[in-house]
Amino acid sequence: MSVCEILSVGTEILLGDILNTNSKYLSTELAKLGISVLRHTTVGDNHERLSAALKTALGRSDIVIATGGLGPTADDITRDVCCEVMGFELTFDKKIADGIKGYFASKGYEMPESNLRQAYVPVGGTVFENNHGTAPGLGLKKDGKCVVILPGPPYEMAPMYQESVIPYLAEYAEGAIVSHTVRTMGIGESAMAEMCADLLENENPTVAPYAKKGEALLRVTAKAESEAEAEKLCAPIIEEIKSRLGGYVYGIDSESIEQRVVELLKESGLKIATAESCTAGYIPKRITDIAGASNIFEFGAVTYSNKMKINILGVNPVTIEKYGVYSEETAREMAAGIRRLSGADIGISVTGIAGPDGDGEKPAGLCFVALDAKDRQICEKIETGKSDREYNRYVTASRALNLARVYTEEKIR
Repeated sequence: MSVCEILSVGTEILLGDILNTNSKYLSTELAKLGISVLRHTTVGDNHERLSAALKTALGRSDIVIATGGLGPTADDITRDVCCEVMGFELTFDKKIADGIKGYFASKGYEMPESNLRQAYVPVGGTVFENNHGTAPGLGLKKDGKCVVILPGPPYEMAPMYQESVIPYLAEYAEGAIVSHTVRTMGIGESAMAEMCADLLENENPTVAPYAKKGEALLRVTAKAESEAEAEKLCAPIIEEIKSRLGGYVYGIDSESIEQRVVELLKESGLKIATAESCTAGYIPKRITDIAGASNIFEFGAVTYSNKMKINILGVNPVTIEKYGVYSEETAREMAAGIRRLSGADIGISVTGIAGPDGDGEKPAGLCFVALDAKDRQICEKIETGKSDREYNRYVTASRALNLARVYTEEKIR
């Protein structure tokens, strides 16, 4: 049986300024994997003491999970010390740096240059995406030892553990562990959890809800003596979740909603075109990020002004005057216009207020997405309740893609 030590890093813990709940959480979760936690160690933000504590922990444990000390300031040294002790060099990752910059931009803050320290990652290590903050988590495996480095804030640490660390530790677990992610769109995390409340109480397989930007997910994890047996445990639970959540489920282990849409459009032989206002090309960007998108994507138009909506897409000026540019009626005419203009099978449109400010009586985060096809027209109203411009654009683009997903799935059935 693999044994683990939890290493909590932070002088503020030693001073009693904060309560360390991470160790309790990790001990509970690791037990579910059959990994025994033998010790909890807390050490301050001191290079020499942290290095000594880590070396000692590695001398008596197979796995060390360190939390805290991944921030951008000079006293955030956990990543550097762990890589030094394990013998991993650090390199600058531009993709992570761009993600950190985007996170600050979405909040309307200027990013301090010091935050780019968080974009240095170990060569040959594993990077865990942080969907709730800026600092990525890290995994280091060498000479039969494993070090996992997670952010200190529990609201960042716990989701990262569920999403990334459980699969990463599978080889150390007693028996076999299999995890699958049920991805949903159009339903909130709380509502999803309520519909599956009794399943969340299962011990094996476990079912854990979590949220990403604009979608909600359920991770189903089973432990058994073999992978095949673990898969058998997962299968009926996944089917039950799909039965309960119905059309909200867009995929099992799918990478993204755009990945699913491209797959479905290829399968159905349908092509899509887009007309956007507030999302400004976000939808075709995400579609064409997927390999093979050239087979299904026809044309995209960004019509920010009313003039272009009228002249390019053929939106009736009376519609805008009567209902407003941020309306279901305008969205429907935009979708019909782009389908007519492009000759695609499906036209998708977006109009709304990305933020951060609203427009008179209409708030930021109010958007309308519409789909137009020969046999059907659909429109959906979105109200995020947020003034976060980047969040609103991303979520609205996701919901527009989801309209295409729902329609195409119905055509294939």
